[in-house]
Amino acid sequence: MDLGLAGKTAVITGASKGIGLATARCFLQEGARVAICARHEEAIRAAAGELSPLGEVLPFTGDMTRQEDVEAFADAALSRFGRVDCWINNVGASVRRAGAAYTPDEIRRTVDVCFTSAVYGCQAAGRVLGRGGVIVNISSLAARCGTAGRSTLYGPLKAAVSHLAVMFAAEYASRGIRAVSVLPGFTITPAVRAGIAPEELKRNEAGTLLRRMADPSEIARPIVFLCSDAASYITATSLEVSGGRSVILNPEFVGEGDGTP
Repeated sequence: MDLGLAGKTAVITGASKGIGLATARCFLQEGARVAICARHEEAIRAAAGELSPLGEVLPFTGDMTRQEDVEAFADAALSRFGRVDCWINNVGASVRRAGAAYTPDEIRRTVDVCFTSAVYGCQAAGRVLGRGGVIVNISSLAARCGTAGRSTLYGPLKAAVSHLAVMFAAEYASRGIRAVSVLPGFTITPAVRAGIAPEELKRNEAGTLLRRMADPSEIARPIVFLCSDAASYITATSLEVSGGRSVILNPEFVGEGDGTP
């Protein structure tokens, strides 16, 4: 299927690794140009070097929790490519509290990374996107089934990120701009490998109907589809890409059944 993305420009925040990097790669494979950003210059330049053989890449170093950085990123993409067609708000992190209760600094940091960055991104996107443009907010499966314990705030904030897409879809609809969100399940990213114990990952796999974690490319492809002409009537909604995580009460049946109805 021709997704109609050749010659278009995609802006992707938090794209030096994981889902963001995979999404940039997928856009390039469809013939689009990409602008990618991250906080650390060395990391984003390494990502650009990896992606450049596939097409035109603009790397940008900036903190997407700072409005001035987000606006500068938008301006840089528009100046370089002359147009912005897709904006992916991918910045986010499960910031764990150190003690029994969140400190004010931990709350502020979690809200800024998980939610404020998406607000700034949606606003910047609204300024630079033309008619037919698309915003995709990367939410999380935690928006549906939260993460109690040391990452308690992550799920509620990701639910807010999903609802934010609905609100901006309404705000920008008269300009022909669509806004949606994607809810990834457990995905094999560098952050997941570094931050989650192997035994916990096994438990997560056991609660997933497909009995495995996702490769980042399996999240990237639906994101790119939602930005394409093939999804031109999809807006103000969320797409869960979780492999069937936490959707039935007895996921262990999948390992027992023989596929017979």
